[in-house]
Amino acid sequence: MFKKSITKILENYVRKYFAKHPDIKLIVVAGSVGKTSTKIATATILNERYRVRLHTGNHNTHLSAPLAILGIDFPDNIRSLWQWCKVFSAARKRIKASSETEPQVIIQELGTDHPGEIEQFGKYLLPDIAVITSITPEHMEFFGSIDAVAREELAAANFSKQALINHDDVSPAFANYVTNGNISTYGSNASAEYNFETEGFDIKVGFRGVMNTREYGKIPMDLHVYGQHSLRPIAAACAVAAKLGLNSEEIAHGAAKIRPVPGRMNVLRGANDSMLIDDTYNSSPAALSAALQTLYDISASSKIAVLGSMNELGSVSAAEHKKIGEMCDPVALSWVITVGDKANNYIAPAAKARGCQVKTCRNALEAGAWARKFAEPGSVILFKGSQGNIYLEEAVKVVLHSISDEDRLVRQDARWIKTKQDYFADFSTFAEEDV
Repeated sequence: MFKKSITKILENYVRKYFAKHPDIKLIVVAGSVGKTSTKIATATILNERYRVRLHTGNHNTHLSAPLAILGIDFPDNIRSLWQWCKVFSAARKRIKASSETEPQVIIQELGTDHPGEIEQFGKYLLPDIAVITSITPEHMEFFGSIDAVAREELAAANFSKQALINHDDVSPAFANYVTNGNISTYGSNASAEYNFETEGFDIKVGFRGVMNTREYGKIPMDLHVYGQHSLRPIAAACAVAAKLGLNSEEIAHGAAKIRPVPGRMNVLRGANDSMLIDDTYNSSPAALSAALQTLYDISASSKIAVLGSMNELGSVSAAEHKKIGEMCDPVALSWVITVGDKANNYIAPAAKARGCQVKTCRNALEAGAWARKFAEPGSVILFKGSQGNIYLEEAVKVVLHSISDEDRLVRQDARWIKTKQDYFADFSTFAEEDV
């Protein structure tokens, strides 16, 4: 009851804030995966012209999203009435603030764990643009079907003035869930209205090519990201920027500044002159499939895939993990290393059945030690897994060339380090097996 009351008060403050500052543009980002990369890419480009407010963390629930929109820190103790009184005071000051000091654009991620949560945001928000990044299995223990996921995520498109939908990762089969007629598409596919046309790629530099746009036609640009799926957040960002009036030079200049964020297709130097692809922030069937495809597309003397379990897939978990195992190519991969019960029980057997050399590990530290054995000059090692009880960033840490790169990994603050230390302490010392 206390939480519901606080949420209603915060939502009312947000309504008053936009009423007082009607010129502020609100961009919301929803979807199964790709939200953080999309919102950061969008902010990076829009910063070329506008003052932008963006919370880089996952303040995307009904309690935290209003605070992120208002630019107010989340209280340390949500049960403290005194701390909430301070929050309310800060919200009133924000409402009264001069437009000269407030952002011109706010970018807000919308998250969901249960059906109906996205639609609830529409009761107090009227976004100028909604970006829908993907529709893939998520929180399936609550949604039950992919159609329920689609209905949930696409709700953001329906309560916004206009929407941008990822052509690559949102199936046309879900079009009946969209009631907003003001829709554009983006992606890495040429049939999307906003898309990147690749002219060249270098693993150490990124992509060279042109962004195709409605407003300016082809915009030449260099993109310092890795993997075809990494182009889609930038295509979304360019589309938003064009719709908000940035010119082609501003869009290209901003796009060139975009870099992979920690734990998302970040290329790092590994031990023995190997190369690591750190994609450990989280994992889903679509994202893991895309990461594997990126690994296959790279020319290297040997390739290793370190794959962790994908969480929150509910009843489809076994089937989705098995599909990933069936994607593992024994010709392309020297090793498939799995971590976590689901990966060990479903990815590993499917990969073995295809002829892959497989090592199952109890935790990320064991996986990192095993991968380091086979790190050699010219080899590429992909790390992909979810956060809860997987933590493959700690496997990356074992194989890094230098500890100075540890600050480029995800979940390295004191709170996360303590959580992971407690988790790994539950494992007895393991004895390495002979190869």
